[in-house]
Amino acid sequence: MSDLLHVACPSCDTLNRMPRGRLDQPGAGKCGRCGQPLFQGKPIALTAARFTAQAERSDLPLLIDFWAEWCGPCRMMAPVFEQAAGQLEPHVRLAKVDTEAAPDLAARFGVQSIPTLVLVHHGREVARTAGAMPLPALLSWVRQAMAAV
Repeated sequence: MSDLLHVACPSCDTLNRMPRGRLDQPGAGKCGRCGQPLFQGKPIALTAARFTAQAERSDLPLLIDFWAEWCGPCRMMAPVFEQAAGQLEPHVRLAKVDTEAAPDLAARFGVQSIPTLVLVHHGREVARTAGAMPLPALLSWVRQAMAAV
């Protein structure tokens, strides 16, 4: 395992090099291009245009929540996912994909029901689950799935 990580900026998608040991330090880093914090403790909106930088080129695992505005369970899951971002970053980046706005990404991952959570590392699916869940169950599922990363 390399001591340097490539971390995509949640604001501008620029890849930044960061020593692995700095991940757990408060204020772990700022983007070299836009100056925004590399870790904001909240999910990012992921589009097809942003997918490559965040899911394929970044060394951080990416947990994607496929959702839609009209979906009741998705709206129920949204605050749980937001809380999870605060607890899982900086070791996992969390992103939301609106299946109505980015149907190509939903199709790429074969999403047939929402909410669907997909954990991706270097563009490869590592784990998947569907349905809303409480925060403790979500954190447990992610930490168990991270063992495969």
